[in-house]
Amino acid sequence: MSNKQTSDILLDARDLKKYYQAKSGLFAPKKFVKAVDGVSFTLEKGKTLAIVGESGCGKSTLGRLLTMIETPTEGQIYYKGEDLLTHTAEQQKLRRQKIQIVFQNPYSSLNPRKKVGTILEEPLLINTDLTKDERKAKVLSMMAKVGLKEEFYSRYPHMFSGGQRQRIAIARGLMLDPDIVVADEPVSALDVSVRAQVLNLMMDLQEEMGLSYVFISHDLSVVEHLADDVMVMYLGRCVEYGTKEMIFNNPLHPYTQALLSATPRLTPELRRERIKLEGELPSPLNPPVGCAFNARCRFAFDRCCKEQPHLINYDKHDVACFYVDEKKG
Repeated sequence: MSNKQTSDILLDARDLKKYYQAKSGLFAPKKFVKAVDGVSFTLEKGKTLAIVGESGCGKSTLGRLLTMIETPTEGQIYYKGEDLLTHTAEQQKLRRQKIQIVFQNPYSSLNPRKKVGTILEEPLLINTDLTKDERKAKVLSMMAKVGLKEEFYSRYPHMFSGGQRQRIAIARGLMLDPDIVVADEPVSALDVSVRAQVLNLMMDLQEEMGLSYVFISHDLSVVEHLADDVMVMYLGRCVEYGTKEMIFNNPLHPYTQALLSATPRLTPELRRERIKLEGELPSPLNPPVGCAFNARCRFAFDRCCKEQPHLINYDKHDVACFYVDEKKG
C-alpha cells in the first residue's frame, strides 16, 4: 500500500497473473482460466497479510505463486528488493528456503510412511550441511517450540490428532528459519476448540521469531484475530485492500460488506444486517463482461456490466468498484 516505506517491505508482489489453458476442441479457440489476474500487494517484516474470499477466487493459487511452487504467467515477486523470478537457480533456492508454506490438510501434507523426526529433518538434510546429531538437536528444539513432546520424534503422522499434525506441519515450515510463512487455510480442517490453540501458537511464533505471514482464509472471524492488512479477492482479482481496521470497520466494496455480514458475532451491537448474495460464483472459464461481481451486486448499474473497475485509493484504502467511485466522487 502507498503508506508503507520501501525499507520496511519484505515481499512485494506486482501485477501477478496465473493463467491455465483449458482443454478445447482441435479447431476451437484457446480458452484460459484466469486463476490470478493482476494482483499486487506488499508485506512488511513481522506483519500478517490476510487474503480472503470464497472458494475459487484464486487465494491458494496466489499462495503457490509466492512459494515458487508455480511460476506466474506474468508479474514480478520481489523479496527484500530482489526479483525472485530473474535470478540464478542457486539464488532462487535460497529464497525458497526463506518463503515456506503450511498447507490446509496436515494429514495429506505429511508422508505417512515417514516418522516425524525424519519428516522434520528432511529440509535440513537437503538444504544444510548440519551433521546428523545437529539436525536431530534442531528438530527437537523446534518440536519444543510448537508444543510437541520429545517422544513424538519416533512416531508416525497417523498416531496424532489433527491439531498435533498441524503443529508438525508448522514445525516443518519453520525448520529453515524462514522470514515468510504462507499459511493456506491452516486451521479450517481443525475442530473449533483446537483452532484457537494453533492460532495462538502461530502468533507466539511470529513474535518470537519475527515471522511475516500471508494468511489465506475464508473465515473472517479468524482473520480479525490475527491480521494486520486484509486483501479481498473475487474471481482472481483484488477488489478491496486495506488495514484490518479499515476493512472491518468501514468495508466499501459490496462483496466485502456481504462477507462481513455473514461473520458470526457474539456481541449484539457488533452484528451486521445480513446481506445475502444471490447466485453462484461465475465460472472462471466464462467470466461476466465488466465487473465480475455485477450479477450478484445489489448496487450494480449499466457501467458495471460494460467496464472492469480497477483499484482506486481512497485515503490509504484501495477499492475496485464503480458504485464506490460515484459515492466518493
